[in-house]
Amino acid sequence: MRKTASLALSLFLLTGTAFADSPKDSPKDAPKDAPKETAAKSAKAAAANAATKTNAELAAQMEELRQALQAQQEQLQMLKEELAKRDRQIDEAREAAASANARAAEANTKAVEAVTTSTEVKSTATALNATVSDLKVSNEVLKDTVAGSGQAAANKATEEGPVSIRYKGITITPGGFLAAETVFRTRSAQSDVNTQPFSGIPFNGNPLAHVTEFQASARQTRVSVLAETKIANAKVSGYEEADFLTSSVNSNNRQSNSYALRQRQLWVQAALENGFTFTAGQQWTLATETRKGLQNRTEALPMTIDAQYTAGFTWARQYGFRVVKSFGDKYFLGFSVEEPQTTIGGRGFTTVTVGGTPVTNFFVNAPGNSGGLLNAFDATGYTLNQRPDFVFKAAADPGWGHYEVYYVLRTFRDRVYPCLTATVAAPCPANGATAPSTAGAFNDSRVGGGLGVNARVPLLHKKLDAGIHFFGGDGVGRYGSSQLSDVTARPNGTLALIRGGQALGTLEFHPSPKLDVYMNAGWEYAFRTAYLNAAGTGGVGYGSQLFNNSGCNVEATFPTNQNTPGASGTCNGDVKDVIEGTIGFWHKYYQGPKGRLQWGIQYSYVVKNTWSAQGGGVGFGIAPNAIDNMVFTSFRYYIP
Repeated sequence: MRKTASLALSLFLLTGTAFADSPKDSPKDAPKDAPKETAAKSAKAAAANAATKTNAELAAQMEELRQALQAQQEQLQMLKEELAKRDRQIDEAREAAASANARAAEANTKAVEAVTTSTEVKSTATALNATVSDLKVSNEVLKDTVAGSGQAAANKATEEGPVSIRYKGITITPGGFLAAETVFRTRSAQSDVNTQPFSGIPFNGNPLAHVTEFQASARQTRVSVLAETKIANAKVSGYEEADFLTSSVNSNNRQSNSYALRQRQLWVQAALENGFTFTAGQQWTLATETRKGLQNRTEALPMTIDAQYTAGFTWARQYGFRVVKSFGDKYFLGFSVEEPQTTIGGRGFTTVTVGGTPVTNFFVNAPGNSGGLLNAFDATGYTLNQRPDFVFKAAADPGWGHYEVYYVLRTFRDRVYPCLTATVAAPCPANGATAPSTAGAFNDSRVGGGLGVNARVPLLHKKLDAGIHFFGGDGVGRYGSSQLSDVTARPNGTLALIRGGQALGTLEFHPSPKLDVYMNAGWEYAFRTAYLNAAGTGGVGYGSQLFNNSGCNVEATFPTNQNTPGASGTCNGDVKDVIEGTIGFWHKYYQGPKGRLQWGIQYSYVVKNTWSAQGGGVGFGIAPNAIDNMVFTSFRYYIP
């Protein structure tokens, strides 16, 4: 208000000054006819009065007026802010009032409910008091129980130990099982728990066909170790697996039953992050079916106790260098270079006697060097291989089932002596000699191979696995469990490939996690591959109708001593096919963190059929066969 009054006073003074300077300010009572001198005097007086006000006074008044106006504006701004603040407070008050009303309504509702349930609350409080009392009583017992459980868990962890061992950045995982097994055969195969081979079941003319056989063995006990580590962008693995299904020259059953350790698998592997896997060493052939992709250690082996598995199963464990490419873990391509070997069959090959010694016009194998590491006591010997076997394979895991197609490329070679039969009538073309000689000897090579397919699918909500397997071609007999022949020889000594193959159907039931039941039906076949000899009077090769089978079912000789049975009569029957049916089960008595304890029984029925031949000049069509029934038992403990 003080500033307002000052402002009004200033305006009044300014107005008064203005009126004083104006002519209209002359006194009203001055006469109109006053002399001009009087007017002049008044003007001079006014001018003199105005002159007394200095410029400084006017400036001070103007400054005071400016400050008063500025103060007025500040007051107006303050009033505006106060009004805005009051409006906000009013809005907040309204919201608080609304919220208070809502809470009051809720509180009123709860109060009503509280009044209604007061009786129940009292009852519940009484029960809670009793429960708290009980908890206090059992609290110490609970503490003791928890402490005991913790100690038990610690003891259990100490007892079980780690599944794998860590050593300098390498994870080492032991494996294998201990086995106690038996086999009973109605015809003696003079074999352990591996029926080696199925094609060796004796005919009726063999004395062993008339005695049963019982063998008890722990030799299928298996030990293994897997070592894994990471190097750069590769997972590197090494795997070793061995059992005792072998023998050295001094192994026997008389007292210590000591048999040598046998190498089953021994390989190293590098799996790269780009999907390539490289594996080298002794492993299952790439032709053997796997359960997942083309990965090692996922081979789909028959569930048999028989360590020779079953007729119709395609397999070998041999050196291989394998390359596999994975495409999204669903499709796979593989290639391997593998150790070859040739099995030769048949008879009637061209021979003559030179210097009192029978000789023939070719050879395929040679015995091992007794001073080296090859077995010098094996009657068949080792093939003088020209090049390795090559296996190409594609596999798919599309989401239901596992499927494979593969091809095995093989090469066979022998050394031929064309002048072995040189005579005066037909001298040696190499040098004109009329006596047998080594002149003109040459190497003969043949290329064979076969195509295979495998398929395995889950059925009945994975309670049943069904599999179909086939492998057939020229010179593929060695890849079957029955070990039928790959090749035979023509009269001139060159090799002839035997067409054949293997087929197998499998059913594996899993009615419960502890029980597996399996059934196999297998078949292996070798075609007749026969020729006439140079004179046209006899058969040469494999399965000739001119061979003599008359003595296959006749015991013809006495034992040569108490340890050597006699033999049948003349029996040249070459195997046409081997058929086996197998049924068995495995019961897992225990399976948990301490390993697996299981037992099983297997029954096999095996039939060996031969190509028909003559009976010593008395007719044709004699095709002897042999049948064996086998029962296996097994009791095993697998380490965890």
